[in-house]
Amino acid sequence: MKKILSCIKIKCFKYIRYMAAVSVLMIISLSQASCSNKTESPTQTASSSQANMSDTDLTEKKDVFLIDTDNAGDDGTDTLQVSDMSVKKKVPEQSFADVDETVYITADSVNIRKGASTSAPVLKKADKGAKFQRTGKNSEWSRIIVDGETAFVVTRYLTEEALQTTEGSKDQGGSSAQYASGAQIKLDPSWKYAGNSKINSGYAVLYKAENNRKDITVCVNAGHGTKGGSSVKTLCHPDGTAKVTGGTTAEGAVKTVAVSTGMTFNDGTSEAAVTLKMAKALKTELLSRGYDVLMIRESDDVQLDNIARTVIANNTSSCHIALHWDSTGGDKGAFYMGVPDVASYRQMEPVASTWEKHEALGKSLIQGLKNTGTRIFGDGRLPMDLTQTSYSTIASIDIELGDKASDHSDATINTLAKGLADGVGIYFGK
Repeated sequence: MKKILSCIKIKCFKYIRYMAAVSVLMIISLSQASCSNKTESPTQTASSSQANMSDTDLTEKKDVFLIDTDNAGDDGTDTLQVSDMSVKKKVPEQSFADVDETVYITADSVNIRKGASTSAPVLKKADKGAKFQRTGKNSEWSRIIVDGETAFVVTRYLTEEALQTTEGSKDQGGSSAQYASGAQIKLDPSWKYAGNSKINSGYAVLYKAENNRKDITVCVNAGHGTKGGSSVKTLCHPDGTAKVTGGTTAEGAVKTVAVSTGMTFNDGTSEAAVTLKMAKALKTELLSRGYDVLMIRESDDVQLDNIARTVIANNTSSCHIALHWDSTGGDKGAFYMGVPDVASYRQMEPVASTWEKHEALGKSLIQGLKNTGTRIFGDGRLPMDLTQTSYSTIASIDIELGDKASDHSDATINTLAKGLADGVGIYFGK
C-alpha cells in the first residue's frame, strides 16, 4: 500500500510541476504580446506589414513552446526542464506534386530561394516575365530550376501564361529578367535547337542598363572569333534540309562551317578584331539609352558556334544583331542579309514564324544607319540563307557594315554604333 501511495504521489507531483511550467510559459507569452502592443503603434504595425509584403514570398508559421520532459525519472528526485523559453518557428516539411512545365513570374523583385521557406537564403531576385521550368508545386511553394540548380519560389507569384514585359512594344522574344547584370549565360541543353550545336563550352555575358531602363535586351554578336570553328560542321537548317542560296557555304549543302574565320581588311586588320571593336561600341551606346545588352563575344575567342549564339539569343534576348563586314573590296556600304524569297525556306520553321520580324529589324537598322550619313549599298538588303536566320525564333539580322576596303577608325565605329542604336529604337518604337 505504501508503494502504491508513493507512486501516486510521484505522479501527482509530476503533473503539478508540468502544469506549473506550462503556466509560466503562458504568462511569458502574454507578457511579450502585451509589451509588443504597448510599444508598436497601429501606424508601425501597418508599416511593418507592408515591409514584409515587399519580400514577395511570405508564408505563415505558427509559434510553438518546447518543453523537455524526457529527463523526468521515477525515483522522486526528477526535475522537469523547460529546454527553451523563447518562441521558435516551426517550419513544416514541404511535399510537392511532380510537374514539368514552363512558368513565368508575375511580379517584380520576387525572391528565388535555396529552400521552401522564407528563412532560406535568397539566391536571386526575378522580375515580372522571367521564365523558369517548374518541377514540383504545392499550394504555397513551387520547385523550379535556376541555372541548372533546384530552387524555390512562392507559388502565387507564378503563372503558366507567358507575360508581355514591355507594354506596347513589339514581341519581346526571350527574357533575361531572371539573370543579374554580369551573368555568364551558357547554352542550356534543354533549349530548342541546342542539340544541333557542336561548339558550346563558352558563354555570353549580360549587361543591364542602370538608367532609363526599357526592359528590352539586345543580343550583340561580334561575328567570327571562335578558334577551330572553321573545322567543325553543323546543320544548315534545323530540319536537315539543304541551303537555298550560296555564301560561305554553297547552295545545296546540308552542313556548313560552325563559325568562319572571316576576312582581312586591306590594312591587315582581321574582321574578327573589328567586329569585336564594333560590338563594344554598340554595347556602350545601347546601355546609355536604357537597353540591356547580351554580349556574345568580348575577347578574341569565344567557344560558341553560330547555332549556340543564336539559341542563347533566342532564350534571353528581344532581338539579335550579328556584326560583320563583307569580303568584297569596293567600300560598297552597309546592308543587311535578308530572308531569301524561296517558298520552301520561308515555310520552314522557325523561319515561317519569324521572317517578317527579321525583315522589319533589318530595314530599321538600315534606316538608322542612313540617318547618320552611313553609305548604304543598293536598297540595303541582300538575301542570304544563313545559319543565324534559319535557327532564330526572335527578330534577328546579320548586318554587313561595309567591306574590306571600308574605314574602321574609332570615329566611324562610333557613328555606326549610334546609327545601329537608332535603328533598334525605330524597330521597338522607342
